[in-house]
Amino acid sequence: MCVRLPERRTIMQSKKNKENVGITALYCRLSRDDGAEGDSNSVANQKKMLTKYAKENGFENTRFYVDDGYTGTNFNRPGFLKMLEDMELGYVSVLIVKDMSRLGRDYLQVGYYTDTFFPDRNIRFIAINDCVDSNDGENELAPFRNVMNEMYARDISRKVRSAHRIRGNSGEPLSQPPYGYMKSPENKKKWVVDPEATQVVKDIFRMCLEGKGNETIARILQENKVLVPMVYWHEKGLDRGGKKTQPNPYKWCKTTVSKILAQQEYCGDVINFKTYSKSFKNKARIPNSEENWTIFKGVHEPIIDRETFEQVQKIISKTKRRAPKPENAQKNIFSDLLYCADCHSKLWSHVNTVNKEIQYFSCSNYKKDTRGDCETRHYIRADAVEQVVMLELKRLASFLRDDEDTFAELLAQKTNQDILAEKKRTDGELQKSTMRIETVSRLYEKLYEDNATGKVTDEWFMQLSHKYELERMELKAKIAELRERLASLDTMQQGKEQFISAVRKFMEMERLTAPLLRELIDHIDVYETEGKGKSRTQHIAIYYRFVGYIEIPDSAFMYNYTADTRQGVAVEYVPKAIPA
Repeated sequence: MCVRLPERRTIMQSKKNKENVGITALYCRLSRDDGAEGDSNSVANQKKMLTKYAKENGFENTRFYVDDGYTGTNFNRPGFLKMLEDMELGYVSVLIVKDMSRLGRDYLQVGYYTDTFFPDRNIRFIAINDCVDSNDGENELAPFRNVMNEMYARDISRKVRSAHRIRGNSGEPLSQPPYGYMKSPENKKKWVVDPEATQVVKDIFRMCLEGKGNETIARILQENKVLVPMVYWHEKGLDRGGKKTQPNPYKWCKTTVSKILAQQEYCGDVINFKTYSKSFKNKARIPNSEENWTIFKGVHEPIIDRETFEQVQKIISKTKRRAPKPENAQKNIFSDLLYCADCHSKLWSHVNTVNKEIQYFSCSNYKKDTRGDCETRHYIRADAVEQVVMLELKRLASFLRDDEDTFAELLAQKTNQDILAEKKRTDGELQKSTMRIETVSRLYEKLYEDNATGKVTDEWFMQLSHKYELERMELKAKIAELRERLASLDTMQQGKEQFISAVRKFMEMERLTAPLLRELIDHIDVYETEGKGKSRTQHIAIYYRFVGYIEIPDSAFMYNYTADTRQGVAVEYVPKAIPA
């Protein structure tokens, strides 16, 4: 959790000078789709227009915030986010844009900023070409423009998707060429063999056939100082995203090797529609099921013959590790409760193959045991976990028995702090949604009047009324969901009584059972061991149901527990605060 310290805020406030007060924000945005409209929308022309307007109308202390190449349907843009940050700090007093579409093409989001966010912070909003100025009062046509801007973005997205589908079904590769190929200089729609990288791909497949594992192959490539694909592309002047510089440009990882070995494209095939996005507002790519792929065989020159590729796939399928059920796996009362504190994966339970009496847990994502990427095993003995949890529960029981009022007060304070923060956030969203649905109702009434008097055509009325009705229905559903969430938070505040009841049950039983553990504990985070020999320690953080992590006052007795590991090394388990 990130905490903003008061001292840092004081420093930031002290830096608030004339340059950071009363800023006139000039916001420019251009997406790839906007580029099709001509030069009038270019960032340079937007800057000229905004500068001229600010100068002619007496706006001083101007500052540009620019997003070049960012879609208006997504508000996660660096320039826009920086501008919002300055607004939150109280630096910005005026925002000027060329038109409403520069702010965004999602009418719900734009409506939130123009109707709520800017007014709440006393920020004057001006959209030059749309004749919008918040100082002139409510602009009744602004919401209509927002709707039309979103309809434009939706239409552009539909056309792009349609063209994308036609290209993909014609056999034209839709993705970037994989490592080993490059776009043909004569025809960008064709892939040709990259002479330098091709040999590396062939070597990777050859080493796999020789029986070498992915880690071994990665190590050999590193020893031979072969550039990793991302660095190789960057040195070739190709932008494929990712980090442009890396501490070790030769450090191959087994994941990269695995991806290369699995790519059917090396047989000369084109495979389209491996991923898709849910909507034009969400650009995140989602893996597509294989039956929805479109495969065209023998489109470009193969690097690997098909027989070799099939042999490699058989090797991979035999060596591929799934969630294992090893011979030494055994169910434990703590199964499904223990998690790695670093990667948050579950800890698996095992039985020592030498000494069957020793049961232990380890991270299911540990890179040396699985295809995972967790750096350390997070090994911990099951008997150690049991005794530490037993001791912690005894501390809780002792605290409850000796001072029930203080115990209840601690739980109330703990639950209230977390839940009140969540309730405040949820209540804020509820108020925002309620205000917006009232605004939509007023806009609909105004639209109806304008249609009745002939100010708005029937076609416009049908389009906009449909949009408003959809928004109203979405808002009603959201409001119902938020109210349900508030009700559940109230229930959670009462959960401390259930927790106290479970602790009393433990006091009566004085032993651990799987049902009781699940009644008391939500999950347990296990940290990696620290130190060596006798100074070796390991931290366990227990998160209880309803109340989360509890730091029991020092007045409640504290235990340390020392256990001998299978290597005969003493490891001390000490209940303490969660490490930073």
